[in-house]
Amino acid sequence: MKTESLASRTRLLSPSPTLAITAKAKQLKAQGHDVVSFGAGEPDFPTPEPIVEAAIKAMRDGLTKYLPTPGMPALREAIVAKLERENDIRVSPEQVIVSCGAKHSLFNSFMTLVDPGDEVIVIAPYWMTYTEQVAIAGGKPVIVQTRHEEGFQPRREDFEAAFSSRTKAIVINSPSNPAGAVLSRETLEWLAEQAVKRDFWIISDEIYERLVYGASAVSPASLGPEVADRTVTINGCSKSFSMTGWRVGYAAAPIEVAKAMSNLQDQVTSNATSFAQAGALAALQMDPMDIEHMREEFEGRRDLILKLLRAIPGVQIETPMGAFYALPDIGRFLSGGIPDDSALATFLLEEALVATVPGSVFGAPAHVRLSYAASREDIERGVARIGQALARLSA
Repeated sequence: MKTESLASRTRLLSPSPTLAITAKAKQLKAQGHDVVSFGAGEPDFPTPEPIVEAAIKAMRDGLTKYLPTPGMPALREAIVAKLERENDIRVSPEQVIVSCGAKHSLFNSFMTLVDPGDEVIVIAPYWMTYTEQVAIAGGKPVIVQTRHEEGFQPRREDFEAAFSSRTKAIVINSPSNPAGAVLSRETLEWLAEQAVKRDFWIISDEIYERLVYGASAVSPASLGPEVADRTVTINGCSKSFSMTGWRVGYAAAPIEVAKAMSNLQDQVTSNATSFAQAGALAALQMDPMDIEHMREEFEGRRDLILKLLRAIPGVQIETPMGAFYALPDIGRFLSGGIPDDSALATFLLEEALVATVPGSVFGAPAHVRLSYAASREDIERGVARIGQALARLSA
């Protein structure tokens, strides 16, 4: 079969470099190489035991059949309570759609809101899935670039240049992947005013909301009724509860949007896995202090990796205020046989046995992303190897 016979939308897609690098690192490990991986955006903690036990009990109790497409009623009610308690967002259970991970919730959002030719503003550096999913929906990603020396905070004038009559939505990710940037309340209030004034949607991916360090993550939907009426809030259990493989995410949206997303999901996946939803319910019912140790450990690892990276001559890095990623500027080391960040990431993997992700994947050329969801020992060993490899390049 010729590739020309495939649907044209498949040619819009790029394979995930994050998963590709992680796979190559695992292959090298399987061959006996001592690889330190900073590639995957996945907590290295086990899923908390109460969550695991809740899912096991659910299976034993027979919760293995179909559920309502938008989610188990008890879980949707728990999400409603969580949003009001922690985010100052007030919705009804009918406005909540439980999906197969936050990525699925994002896909539902774009497919529900974006028509061919619509423009969606994405702040760079960005998680590459945003631009890919916008393209699948037929939309056009419009990139607003930020700068590491400004803490990856966007400028109003850059948004003003990006707005047009075709602007349909903006994607907010705060704290962000890959920069760990947390948008200020002032910035979010201004963007909310623009959404109301210019009549566009806000799609707020809040998957890292609990992983903040000396900062506060603000939910756009909490900024007033007019803003809430044009905001889709995305969240899930993967990052805060170390449940990446469980694939439970959710969206909270205005009722008509929620109904449309549920109808779409009816024809794609139906309900998210039944007993995984039972685990998610247990997660949302946990005392937040029961998982605080994970946030504290990530903060300690952040401080460690910043100290080590800043000790490498030529490396520049801003302090990430959330998530679990470091995004150093490595532009000084790009020349000759290492022309770009992709080549540097390959060099680090093959020569130093350290897996990173090139920043160009995220719209941040001349950077590499390091996930510090790794042990402190691996952080120390891996950054030491990076320092040695970069010293060889400088020489």
